[in-house]
Amino acid sequence: MNPTTTAQAQPTAELPELLRPDRDRTLVHYEVQDRVALLTLDDPPANTYTYAMMRQLDEAILRARFDPQVEVLVVTGAGDRFFCAGANIQMLQQSDPTWKYYFCLHANETLLRLEHTPKLTIAALNGHTVGGGLEIALACDLRLARRGAGKIGLPEVALGVLPGTGGTQRLTRLIGVGKAMELMVEGRNLDFDEAVEQVLEYARSFTRPRKAAMAVGHIKRAVQTGSGLPIEQGLALERELQARLFESPDAREGLTAYVEKRAPEFRGA
Repeated sequence: MNPTTTAQAQPTAELPELLRPDRDRTLVHYEVQDRVALLTLDDPPANTYTYAMMRQLDEAILRARFDPQVEVLVVTGAGDRFFCAGANIQMLQQSDPTWKYYFCLHANETLLRLEHTPKLTIAALNGHTVGGGLEIALACDLRLARRGAGKIGLPEVALGVLPGTGGTQRLTRLIGVGKAMELMVEGRNLDFDEAVEQVLEYARSFTRPRKAAMAVGHIKRAVQTGSGLPIEQGLALERELQARLFESPDAREGLTAYVEKRAPEFRGA
């Protein structure tokens, strides 16, 4: 008997549902309103993310990136209690260390894709935003929270782990080493203290015809990429991006509108 044939005939163990790459229901809703792509995390009661949800988020980010009708991405949570409470603990408990490593790697890749997408990204924090939920928000360019909506923090130390989806890196870059270290080692959750409720209207303010979408995207690239470069290289990147903008119809429109003392009408080129 051919041993290969015998091996192929063996039934393969089926992964538990929470570890599978695909599930029947939609965990990340995608809709476009007035050039704003709204990505809504939806897995009650706390919108915790599984591998399936992260796969759908990855696909939604790519969809928005390639969509010429999208100029701004908004990520939010379904309901009014949770933006996202982080990774699904039941899923992590069911998986072995090797699977968890690749899960974290894919989450890193997904959030880097969000961070590097040359369109403005906004996290609309409609409820508790803790653990991996905060790490998703940190990968966005801007974060808006409704006053009194919930808590925010990185409490992973209470589970004997660290914030492993970019938290140790992005939070440190955002608020500095000392404060980031304090929040992570204490594992405290803090109250929101910013009130911005009209998120979609705010997002639309960065789209045509009010804003030059190409300029917004180039500003993002200059900041995200240039901040990690020596100053001379950062300035060179800035000059290259500026040169491209100077050649665009939107730049000509912006300069002309200023001289003519009127509001510009940007067309996204």
